[in-house]
Amino acid sequence: IDHFGDEYEFLVITRDTDYCETEAYNNIYQNEWNKLEEHLSVFYISEKNLNKNFLKDLIKSTNFDTAYVNGIYSRFFSILPVYLLRNSDIPVIVAARGMLNSQAFSVKPLKKKIFLSLMNLVSFYENIQFHATNEDEATFISNAIKNYRNINVAPNLPRKIEAVEFQKRGKKDTVKFVSVARVAREKGTLTTLRALSQAENNQKIIYDIFGPVYDQEYWKECKEIIEELPDNIQVNYKGSIAGEDVPALFQHYHFFIMPSEGENFGHGILEALTAGCPVLISNKTPWKNLKVKEIGWDCSLDSKDLNTALEEAVNLDQETYNIWSKNAFDFAKKYCNDPKAVDSSRKLFISAISYKL
Repeated sequence: IDHFGDEYEFLVITRDTDYCETEAYNNIYQNEWNKLEEHLSVFYISEKNLNKNFLKDLIKSTNFDTAYVNGIYSRFFSILPVYLLRNSDIPVIVAARGMLNSQAFSVKPLKKKIFLSLMNLVSFYENIQFHATNEDEATFISNAIKNYRNINVAPNLPRKIEAVEFQKRGKKDTVKFVSVARVAREKGTLTTLRALSQAENNQKIIYDIFGPVYDQEYWKECKEIIEELPDNIQVNYKGSIAGEDVPALFQHYHFFIMPSEGENFGHGILEALTAGCPVLISNKTPWKNLKVKEIGWDCSLDSKDLNTALEEAVNLDQETYNIWSKNAFDFAKKYCNDPKAVDSSRKLFISAISYKL
């Protein structure tokens, strides 16, 4: 939206609550349009109005040229919008967001496969354009969906960040790690804690966890390990954080850590690098060969492999850390300033509108 605010007007329909939360956002008007900027209005739907008829009336009463649907499995925000628009004159783009990638089936695989089989049976996506963020995802989509209009590839757009200067941070007494993601098995919180439990040095380490707890049983496993960690390792659960506050958050940490089972893009990874914060992630993301670039580590999902990376991160001396931190900053700056991603996204919308014309 920030990238294209000068070219298009955006109308966003979403819940009135954050992910895994029950209380509505502060300072919003529920069930009506909120004009946040000249080019942006948001409609926050309350829980009581999340139903087919309300959504149908809302779509019918809203004037728009293209529908962009995030995700695959959400009843009200992925499935119903496509159902209500699939035979209309409005072009529909569905962003799969990695939900059809092979690693996404590690969670609720049977339920997802049954759903996709039914959708294919009725040719649910027959007139729909899919947005893939890379060629690999395009292949995953074509394997999962049997009838669709086409698949366009456009890289994920990074957050539009105003010009910032590189800031050094001291790394002498305490090494600070941070994760910003939901606490869930696929995000690797437990893997991180197990790697920390294997640490053999006495360096003081702080690991702060930001994000909603998605799976309480999984979090219980995490807390059991936290309770057994040595005194030099401190783990703090910080709860959720507003998206706009994330870039500044990374300035207070040395490393970002998230050994997830897979990321279609990983905005948090890029935002950490943008802040000069090297990353420890899995090798199941698009971000590869990080150690060679001296901007982080992409490890296997084995906690021992992650532990090795942790030890190397902790043992970086100040001079070497400064180099890695500056490398991360420069890498992210170059990526974010590449106009190709913006041009690809523009073509994505133009092709959708042109098809209907």
